[in-house]
Amino acid sequence: MTDPQNGTDVLRAHAENAFADELNALAAVDDRPRPPSWQLSPWAVTKYILGGTLANGTQITPKYLGSERLVEVAVASLATDRALLLLGVPGTAKTWLGEHLAAAISGSSTLVVQGTAGTPEEALRYGWNYARLLAEGPSRAAMVAGPVMRAMETGSLVRVEELTRIPSDVQDSLITILSEKTLPIPELNEEVQARKGFNVIATANNRDKGVNDLSSALRRRFNTVVLPLPDSIDQEVEIVTTRVRSLGEALELPADLAALSEIRRVVTVMRELRAGVTQDQRTTIKSPSATLSTAEAISVMTNGLSLAAHFGDGTVRADDVAASLVGAVVKDPVQDRVIWQEYLETVVRNRPEWKDLYRACRDLESANQT
Repeated sequence: MTDPQNGTDVLRAHAENAFADELNALAAVDDRPRPPSWQLSPWAVTKYILGGTLANGTQITPKYLGSERLVEVAVASLATDRALLLLGVPGTAKTWLGEHLAAAISGSSTLVVQGTAGTPEEALRYGWNYARLLAEGPSRAAMVAGPVMRAMETGSLVRVEELTRIPSDVQDSLITILSEKTLPIPELNEEVQARKGFNVIATANNRDKGVNDLSSALRRRFNTVVLPLPDSIDQEVEIVTTRVRSLGEALELPADLAALSEIRRVVTVMRELRAGVTQDQRTTIKSPSATLSTAEAISVMTNGLSLAAHFGDGTVRADDVAASLVGAVVKDPVQDRVIWQEYLETVVRNRPEWKDLYRACRDLESANQT
């Protein structure tokens, strides 16, 4: 994929570059009111996220396949002075949605703080160029502005990924920023006041509850939108198909996308193990420790696409997805393996149309034991 901004080959272009044509087409027909510093109106942002056909016939591809109302609530929240928290289990497109919202609203999705257990307070505020600090003393020239500070100065959106992974005392440095729209700089007896258009999109996983819970003071500064897993198997199959096709094109994998009949089977396996019951509701099964999200189904199919392209005839078959499927399910080598074996014998084996998948998984198991 070629990045239109700098002309160089990149593995994955930023959303504002990959979909520049669509954003420009929306801007050209967008005659609705825009909040301060927004590149598009809330209506146009929602159209960009959900997709559709413009009056002039331009096709806007959907970036998020889910509830229209949830997207509208998220966009409306960002038009207020309250930050947005996208909450959900891993694999529900929180980061993906946040990136596209930032691209459509601010024209840039690159102001990002990646939350980890080691994220320092400087990542949410500012740091120092210590060579200049020692030589010249505290000054604006010696400061190193973080993504949040840059977003405040430019009236842009900033993304904070995995907020609950950040230590609680570091999280709380956001409170003044979100409530007062001001970043104090006590070393210089100054402050940075946010320009209109500034806001924060944060993401957090439901599975991380109890890791670094948000304080009540910080939680009140966010409007929370919970992103659910896909409601139906058809919707999940559509999501996986769309993303695998996009990744296949970016990676230049010469595989027959029309022949990806394995997608529905992979999605079915993950939905059944996730729910603890088969699709027909007749057989109760145990759920493994893995999340088995839509994102993992995409990963399994992309790896299968690569195997089929480079070591097969380009058609994805059971042998191509078996290894990645087992790897996605069996995270705990003891407990999860027992659950997977039981699922194979009680569900997969008894479906005549799944004989090839059963055989591929059993052959893989035999190979691992030798």
